[in-house]
Amino acid sequence: MDRFQEMQVFAAVAQDQGFSAAARRLGMSAASVTRAVAALEKRIGTQLLTRTTRSVHLSEAGQRYLEDCRRILAELQEAEDSAAGSHAQPRGQLTITAPVLFGELFVTPLMVNFLTQFPDVTINALLVDRMVSVVEEGIDVAVRIGELPDSNQHAIRVGEVRRVICASPRFLATFGRPNHPQDLAQAPVIATSSIGQLRNWPFLVDGDPLSVRPEPRLVVTANQAAIAAAGLGLGFTRVLSYQVAGKIAAGELEIILADFEMPPLPIHVVYQGGRNAPARVRSFVDFTVKALREHPALRS
Repeated sequence: MDRFQEMQVFAAVAQDQGFSAAARRLGMSAASVTRAVAALEKRIGTQLLTRTTRSVHLSEAGQRYLEDCRRILAELQEAEDSAAGSHAQPRGQLTITAPVLFGELFVTPLMVNFLTQFPDVTINALLVDRMVSVVEEGIDVAVRIGELPDSNQHAIRVGEVRRVICASPRFLATFGRPNHPQDLAQAPVIATSSIGQLRNWPFLVDGDPLSVRPEPRLVVTANQAAIAAAGLGLGFTRVLSYQVAGKIAAGELEIILADFEMPPLPIHVVYQGGRNAPARVRSFVDFTVKALREHPALRS
């Protein structure tokens, strides 16, 4: 097995976090994958993977080496594509991540349109409500909502979303419309326990932060369930504006306390490599940026 094949095997093990999963994806035996990684570590003279009985994780040296592997393999693919006269034609697999509901509403239609336009591309989409490590999990393109940490990754801002409180018109007609965030403290509330959701609801009152901690009547693990319960008239819920844009437009929900909202959260498309990224990555980034910037639900 040559060095490029060893790099491909190592990158697959790092992405799948396991030898068996990587072997299935590569069409190899688990024993062959294990031997390839062991030979690579022996040749380099350092441990790249930390193995436990249940999983495989990158060591610090392994994380640095993985970044180099992906860059080298991408450059090799680009060189072959260029020599074959297909430099501008995207092909190969893309790995993409986005939040669950955002992925369902916005990214999935984009992926379908992109795959229809570029038949030589395949996509593996990881739609999860957690911060996915672009490097460790082999992500080509990530859609992020919120402020970004400092990194060497490229980021393009494509829009923004508000953190809104909403309820159904029927509920508001019965309960009344709150005039101040403190009115929510004793109000019927639907909360979510999904990752990143806070029990305290932050607001701005005359430019100063105010935190209200409502006592929810219903706690659910999915934003969709909270939105559905609010639409059925149970109470108030706090979500991101894009998640309820359709129901707001249809008159099924109304936004309240808009004057007390926190600043909007930015949306970025994040990717690695810049101009040196493979054609499939550059094409998908351009495709996604254009579509999301034009979407009315992503403007505050």
